[in-house]
Amino acid sequence: MSAAPTTSHLASRLGGIALGILPIALLAAGWELVASSGLVTPFMLPKLSAVLQRIYDDALTGELFINLGLTLYRALVGFAISVVGGVLLGAAMARSVPVRWFFDPIISVGFPMPKIAFLPIMVLWLGFFDVSKIAMIVLDAIFPVVTATVAGLNSVERELIWSARNMGASERELLWQVMLPAALPQILTGLQVSLPLCLIVAVVAEMAMGGYGLGGAMNTASRFADSRGVFAGIVEIAAVGYCLIKLMSLLRRRLLLWHQEALEPTTA
Repeated sequence: MSAAPTTSHLASRLGGIALGILPIALLAAGWELVASSGLVTPFMLPKLSAVLQRIYDDALTGELFINLGLTLYRALVGFAISVVGGVLLGAAMARSVPVRWFFDPIISVGFPMPKIAFLPIMVLWLGFFDVSKIAMIVLDAIFPVVTATVAGLNSVERELIWSARNMGASERELLWQVMLPAALPQILTGLQVSLPLCLIVAVVAEMAMGGYGLGGAMNTASRFADSRGVFAGIVEIAAVGYCLIKLMSLLRRRLLLWHQEALEPTTA
């Protein structure tokens, strides 16, 4: 009796996956067709098949995994610091008037600023190595986490807070057991904005400072007029970014199984 619904659900999932992949497949096919048409030179737009071959060759030599590992290391360490620091600072701003009075103007001014302008200062202070690149990532990625945390905590229903206090919850219990779980959907939204930023800033910092990493490899390829190497870096960054976003979406669904957005839509 349950086989038919299960089969229908599986077919629906596979159909959704196919529809999600279709635009990427069409873009890849269009890239290959335009590059093969003779309208552009291989230097301007190499074939996708040639770019994929370059990625495969880099994987065989191990260079791909070195560059990919370093970029992910910098991006994820910066993301972890941004999450911890952003949630703690956002919680302090939401719960303490003096803290909010001090940091709110800084956040308001700093959020819209292009933080890459601080790159020369980071180089002067911290040099060209991982510390300065991770610091740039944190400087850029912490703002969405802070603002999402403040907004989420401020939007918690007053009745929920009053009920917890009437049941004898201390301020610490109120924050960690009531307010933060209730604000979790908005905090996770801030994390979903912050994670791609970490990858973007990591690549840009590597391009500007040099060294190993996906951004540094692209910069080196550009200096030697290696068109396939440049486009290989673009494909690699796109694939990594796509995987990170999907993993973050999966984590969101796992953490919000109790939330309204995780419930199956009704057809009644």
